Amino acid sequence: MPGSADLRLQMHFRGWLPCHCAIKRRQLTIAPLRVESLSTMQIIVRDNNVDQALRALKKKLQREGVYREMKLRRHYEKPSEKRAREHAAAVSRARKADRKRAERDN
Repeated sequence: MPGSADLRLQMHFRGWLPCHCAIKRRQLTIAPLRVESLSTMQIIVRDNNVDQALRALKKKLQREGVYREMKLRRHYEKPSEKRAREHAAAVSRARKADRKRAERDN
């Protein structure tokens, strides 16, 4: 990749999150094509090492919860199902916190 090359790709995460990806002047910029999500992510490409930049990008996406959200948006979830799922997750978190607290006390 020459220094001022402009490589443009279309990335589709299982059909949910189309975004524009451009590598220009050693920076990998990810900008979503959807208007409702306006955040842009930038990853620095060092020594033309795109593989390392993509690994860093995947790590950032993982931390931001993009993969979890993509998984949830693959199929429509009724509001009642969403409430039930969130309630079950809250109960699970509370039980885990109780277990941790009991373990600390003993």
